[in-house]
Amino acid sequence: MILRPALAALLLAAGALPAPAAPIRLKDLVEFDGVRANALVGYGLVVGLNGTGDGLRNSPFTEEIMADVLERLGVNVAGEAIRPRNVAAVLVTAELPPFARAGSSIDVTVSAIGDASSLLGGTLVMTPLNAADGNIYAVAQGGVIAGGATAEGEAARVTQGVPTAGTIPAGATVEREVAFELASLDSVRLALREPDFTTAARIEAAVNAEFGGGVALMLDAGTVAVAVGATGAPSPAHALARLENLLVEPEIRARVVVDQRSGTIVMGEEVRISRVAVSQGGLTLRVEEAPLAVQPNPFAAGETIVVPRSEASIAEGQGGLAEVAEGATLSDVVAGLNALGVSPMDMIDILKSIRAAGALHAEFVVQ
Repeated sequence: MILRPALAALLLAAGALPAPAAPIRLKDLVEFDGVRANALVGYGLVVGLNGTGDGLRNSPFTEEIMADVLERLGVNVAGEAIRPRNVAAVLVTAELPPFARAGSSIDVTVSAIGDASSLLGGTLVMTPLNAADGNIYAVAQGGVIAGGATAEGEAARVTQGVPTAGTIPAGATVEREVAFELASLDSVRLALREPDFTTAARIEAAVNAEFGGGVALMLDAGTVAVAVGATGAPSPAHALARLENLLVEPEIRARVVVDQRSGTIVMGEEVRISRVAVSQGGLTLRVEEAPLAVQPNPFAAGETIVVPRSEASIAEGQGGLAEVAEGATLSDVVAGLNALGVSPMDMIDILKSIRAAGALHAEFVVQ
């Protein structure tokens, strides 16, 4: 990671002593086929706001859902004009975790979809949450914990955070379970989060070393099939419990990740650069305007005119030339770039140029 000279010096000190890659638990490298969360979404109403709700003239859908809620509660509001400022229409999202049982609680996120200025202090009215198949799997309700604050006066307003979104911890109750019979599985596929042939082969070897040969088979760079019945475990759950705690050393792909907005550069340990010389110098362009007003003599016929006066200059910064040797490691790259005394944004341009020259042997990701 290249951000500051002090950080670079720390990386150089660490790079002097190469450390072997630490083994990682299998559960942190793969996903078990079929064992996943399901997205839920619902449309609801937050009430009890302190005048920070939707303006019903700009958000007519809020009035419609509020009328539906009141009618379900036995209140007839047909033909009535409802203009409160303490309600807000929201979208409610949640994730139904695998093996969630009816009656268990899950967290929900509440986000305003109208022109409400804050959800602080509001309460979400009972909202059904649907999955992609259209069925209701949970029902959400509770007090919203907003993540921001707003202070407003007659001539000024300041907002910190995002007060139009919040969460309700354990705010939804699971009403329907996802049909999935783990006990009936004869085989399970392990899907690698970062597909790689070397890592998949190491996973196959680790599983076969744990349970015996023929249990695991690598299908491709992202999939390893495991015969659950051949593991000798009492149940598939017992087999998966042993599988997920196996230690495997993953193969890390050489990668450079650049965030142009913040000037952040992250480089993996396996990044290598061929022998290359880098020179960097900046240009400073400056234009100054100093117009001059010319006036006629007193009581003379004439008019005041403005004469433009401009001064333009270009200054070239002091550039340097740094050489990175053949097969340079991460610490060598850090040292070479910081020897130029450039900023992180300039380093991004330099890395792009090195990649264009064919000297950067790594995947280059720009965010």
